[in-house]
Amino acid sequence: MNDHPAIIFAAAMIFFYGLFSKAADRSPVTAPMVFVAIGILVGPLGLNLFHLEARGGLVHILTEVTLVLVLFVDASTINLRLLIHDRSVPIRLLLAGLPLSMVFGTLVAYLLFPDVNIWLLILMALILSPTDAALGQAVVKSEQVSERVRRWISVESGLNDGIALPPIFACIAVLSLGVGESDKHWIMFLLQQVFLGAAIGGLVGWVGGSLVSFFSEKGWMNSTFQRLVSGSLAILCFAIAEHFHGNGFIAAFAGGLLLGASTRSEQILERIQEFGESEGQQLILFVFLIFAMAMVPQAVGYWDINAWLYAILSLTLIRMLPVAISLYGKKLGTPTVLFVGWFGPRGIASVLYLLLVANMLGVEGYERILAVIVLTVLLSVFLHGISALPLSNRFGKIAGK
Repeated sequence: MNDHPAIIFAAAMIFFYGLFSKAADRSPVTAPMVFVAIGILVGPLGLNLFHLEARGGLVHILTEVTLVLVLFVDASTINLRLLIHDRSVPIRLLLAGLPLSMVFGTLVAYLLFPDVNIWLLILMALILSPTDAALGQAVVKSEQVSERVRRWISVESGLNDGIALPPIFACIAVLSLGVGESDKHWIMFLLQQVFLGAAIGGLVGWVGGSLVSFFSEKGWMNSTFQRLVSGSLAILCFAIAEHFHGNGFIAAFAGGLLLGASTRSEQILERIQEFGESEGQQLILFVFLIFAMAMVPQAVGYWDINAWLYAILSLTLIRMLPVAISLYGKKLGTPTVLFVGWFGPRGIASVLYLLLVANMLGVEGYERILAVIVLTVLLSVFLHGISALPLSNRFGKIAGK
């Protein structure tokens, strides 16, 4: 099927939204909300103007490129020095809260969907565990919210998508090859993918960051290519790791992390972040449009009462209880714990992992669980987007900033 009309429409959408983007920044309506709503309107559920396949060539390429850039840029913009200084809360959220969310998500899924393969339930919980601070952009930009709380939310969302990646690929490997097979070479293959990918990506990121710092300090590298180099290094991490049978996505995340650690200039790191917020944002909005046009129509028919219940619990209890447990004893106050717990939106990482699974495993036989993921992300896009501004203002008054 010719995807050119959909590409033209998506490009036009980004252009016209950009014309009103500054005005949109002052409203509770976020860009993902607009693109998802328009995608549903023009797709099979609405005007039926476009038909996109989740496993199409365009979608597959766009998914891979966007995921590589998101993982790389998210990791590279983490200030490790500042994180080490203020490490207690982020480490608790990542090393306690995130695994607990995965476990709670699996347990609740087993109770609601007892007839579904346990590995598929684990995969669903893993895909829905990463958070996306961009869906509540008003939170991380609000002056009403203290800088420390904003940093905690940003650091958590920047790192948890990469941390969730290895177990996601482990589940995909089990589901695609079968646990009961006599040939156990897939376990070694998976370990090779994870560790080789991380090693290659880390090396590329570290060397790349060191070279960027060196040549920038010498005055040989201009600001334009300081921004663009993050995209080229992300692709290098992915391509080199895949060439040597490592996992390219894990390599991209490790590369971004080491790039941020090896780059000495804060100004260069800011330019890398600018790249993620501009060029990367275009790809992300494309993906949200595809999500609404291709995935939502396929999922609607599977939204039964259990699907709705799990989606709501995923955004509340499954997320907020692990956050409360992980932050126990920190004496942050109930408003802060609830605020951090609620602003764990499920966004671009979950969508990209969902599309990746659809391309690697297919959709047939997995419709019910994939539909739950679609519903959870859809609810999160609108609920977290709408609540970001008023709750930030409310929290600022209660917490006294």
